[in-house]
Amino acid sequence: MAKIVLGLASSHSPQLATRPENWHAMGERAKTVPEHWFAGKTYSYDELLETRSGEHIEKELSDATFQARFNDCQREIARLAQTLNRVAPDVCILFGDDQHEAFNDDIMPSFAIYHGATVDDVDSEGPRGTTDSGILNAPRQRTAHPTDAKLGEYLVEALIERDFDVSRTNQLSPTKHNGAIGHAFYFLYRRLMNNEVIPNVPIMVNTYYPPNAPRASRSYRFGQAVREAVEAWDSNKRVAIMASGGLSHTVIEEDIDRRIVDGLKNDDFTKLTDWPDVRFRGGTSEIKNWIALAGAMSGTGLQPKIEYVPCYRSPAGNGCAMGFGEWV
Repeated sequence: MAKIVLGLASSHSPQLATRPENWHAMGERAKTVPEHWFAGKTYSYDELLETRSGEHIEKELSDATFQARFNDCQREIARLAQTLNRVAPDVCILFGDDQHEAFNDDIMPSFAIYHGATVDDVDSEGPRGTTDSGILNAPRQRTAHPTDAKLGEYLVEALIERDFDVSRTNQLSPTKHNGAIGHAFYFLYRRLMNNEVIPNVPIMVNTYYPPNAPRASRSYRFGQAVREAVEAWDSNKRVAIMASGGLSHTVIEEDIDRRIVDGLKNDDFTKLTDWPDVRFRGGTSEIKNWIALAGAMSGTGLQPKIEYVPCYRSPAGNGCAMGFGEWV
């Protein structure tokens, strides 16, 4: 039977490919955003700034701190890439959110498994002009990467048997993101696999768009079901399961992050899932990909190592709290 040999998780924020001298400009842009999610409510920038004034976030905004946080993040990405290269799994299963790259509101599945013969990545600078193309490590031209379509089809059937009515797709619409895979997945291809892509199965999780976003507890149980399916797969392949996204952003909320990280380290279902769903909105919703991974890692015996790097970029708390995790 197949064996799960590795779990990996990484944030995928554009801030990871933005030089620290440009983080102040990213923070300034936050002032033009009309709505900011924080602690389950929405605020204008000025309201958010007033609400968080007692936290003295300005101490996080020096050039030296920006550089240190940037260096920490790049080191952690390199560490995860080295772990993936060392373990050398035969195939990967990837949990990532889709932000209107494969699906729009006309069709928005909670969970969708891609089982096409290959999957394309296209050169992209990302959504913000301050990103550095050298750090992005995008392919020079449209590139078809290997998938494991048979495993994808098997997972569809196995998860339906386990009461998850997953959606499936074997092609990505040419009218959405040029028919290429979304950023949650190409980040893993580019930064952790260095464009030498391991055959993989992308699983797109609707973390972003209520009302059918799966709850945290459902995400955890989905991960458990994926693990059960892999362990029952009649194959001798060594499998890695990976998550892309998070942690809290575009407003950093260290209370939720630190409790989630503790839950990940200790496989604590309550700490991972005992939240009102309204705490998981916008970018912070991507934590659910990590929660799905935690469910998949539960019972494998693999041991977690999680690093947490909060990268602020405005005195109101805008930024991205970066997480980097491995289960080996």
